[in-house]
Amino acid sequence: MSPRQAAELADYLRPAIADERVLAAVASIPRERFVPQSQRNRAYANVALPIGSGQTISQPLVVALMAQAVAPRADHVALEVGTGSGYAAAVLSRLCRSVVSVEREPSLAEHASETLRRLGYSNVEVAVGDGSLGWPAGAPYNAILVAAAARGVPAPLLEQLADGGRLVIPVEVSGSEPQDLRLYERHGEEVGYLSLFPVLFVPLRTG
Repeated sequence: MSPRQAAELADYLRPAIADERVLAAVASIPRERFVPQSQRNRAYANVALPIGSGQTISQPLVVALMAQAVAPRADHVALEVGTGSGYAAAVLSRLCRSVVSVEREPSLAEHASETLRRLGYSNVEVAVGDGSLGWPAGAPYNAILVAAAARGVPAPLLEQLADGGRLVIPVEVSGSEPQDLRLYERHGEEVGYLSLFPVLFVPLRTG
């Protein structure tokens, strides 16, 4: 890892990220270990990068903004849908007590799990499954982050959100427009949302 590059990335994100814990997490993580060898010279650029299986690692700014949006705390349990390379799960692991990350592509899940284990992120569990169903065994979750665009919020994710919990997810508005990144928050039986900003994510695949 280049600690200098990771710290410079955190500094670059600082104007958009107010949560110092999120910035500290970004500064602590060797992002080059979560991208293919061919992309490592671009690991600390603020861009999305291909990781295989038609998937990407999101740009660091989006990862940090999504993490900040769910207001993570050290005693929180988080669910991530769409493990990809495992980078966002690593960020969450520095902010929450434990993280369950669900990935539907077995090869990506295996690689991410091995990377996270090798780097010592022992509070992350990577599971293979349909992310639209969440992961009931670990519910309820204080924070849920979805790294793929859905046509609507899958009902199981809302059901697995704890009271006071937050869920951030890209929602498809139309086929020709960027997706709307939304922040949902549960208070008792009531769930409301705010639109954050437009994004472009790969589709959430079910089944």
